[in-house]
Amino acid sequence: MAQNNLKHAFMKITWINFLHFYQPPTADNETVVEAVEKSYKRIISALMHNPSIKFTINISGCLLDKIASLGYDNLINNINSLVTKKQIELVGSAAFHPILALLPDEEIQRQIEINEQILKKHFGNNFIPKGFFIPEATYNSRVAKIIKKNNYQWLILDEISLAGKLNQADSSTLYFDKNSDLKIVFRNRIFSKDYVPTTILKLIEDKKDKTIITATDGELYGLRDIDFKANFEKLLKHSEISTITISQYLEKLENKQIFSLVDSSWESTEKELKDKQPYQLWFNKKNNIQIKLWQLTNLAITLNNKYKTDQNFFWSRRHLDRGLASCTFWWASAHDFKLFSSISWNPDEIEKGVNELIRSVRSLDNLETRQEKIKAEKLYIKIKHLIWQKHWRYYWR
Repeated sequence: MAQNNLKHAFMKITWINFLHFYQPPTADNETVVEAVEKSYKRIISALMHNPSIKFTINISGCLLDKIASLGYDNLINNINSLVTKKQIELVGSAAFHPILALLPDEEIQRQIEINEQILKKHFGNNFIPKGFFIPEATYNSRVAKIIKKNNYQWLILDEISLAGKLNQADSSTLYFDKNSDLKIVFRNRIFSKDYVPTTILKLIEDKKDKTIITATDGELYGLRDIDFKANFEKLLKHSEISTITISQYLEKLENKQIFSLVDSSWESTEKELKDKQPYQLWFNKKNNIQIKLWQLTNLAITLNNKYKTDQNFFWSRRHLDRGLASCTFWWASAHDFKLFSSISWNPDEIEKGVNELIRSVRSLDNLETRQEKIKAEKLYIKIKHLIWQKHWRYYWR
């Protein structure tokens, strides 16, 4: 009996928790306020009340500017304070949350730089990121090499990125990407796809001693899971829990292995990878709406690159940035996640992104854009037709 108690006393779960704070740039104020009030403030408050707890957090640049414009200066100040205290490690990302693997190099670089500018504006010298979060963890080697050139040291990816299969990653191994030489952290998908605090509390009850790496949207904590029992707050007070940031975790690892990683996302399935559709949620070769969306997207990018001296370039570029957000393409996938009873189909959300893309083209003033504008309008009309045809035929009622 005494031996059992001694074993329990030394049992420890090391939790490396990565949180992704993001709302699309086209989200209305009410949607962002709800996320702030129900999730972001809750997470930050929990950290302030538990000084030994440490998380790694990504805050998308477009969201950070939005919450600042809504008057949440106290929230930003509290995050800054927690970064100073080393309870929060901030990472780099892409400012408007696009699928980087589907963009040209120049766009990838621009998104990284703008994100850095926004975070430095709000956090000053506290923003010195070592790690990088690719939106939706959509890895490919081209993106990874650009990230490496921007002096980042590590990426967090889903475990399927290691070998195209789940449950292959070892939490005691220091992985390197052969193509970019970036250090790689792999999240455990099973733990990340559930409500993490409840899962870990169950492991504590079962006296499991292990390292758990989770990566989820920050909105999971309050907005998507109400957590009536306050398991999140209970977990943070458990003596059996130890938390460290990702950079701290990487410093502890010695067993080095180098791998050529698999193009993938944190939602990819083994079948999708075998079918060579690593980003199927955002670009399915059989999805006519997504195909047309990318045609319009690429046209808008081409025109912005061609007419950088246009007198309305600022507005054209602004609309394009907002239209590049992954949500436009995600809502067009009509994928059933079987998680919180959600299906990724919403014609209004798709339209928000499409409207930004066409406004980008329309904004340009140069007379030479006339024919390209007409081409863009034809695509726009076709996309709208496909969206609502599909909605009324398959998803209405």
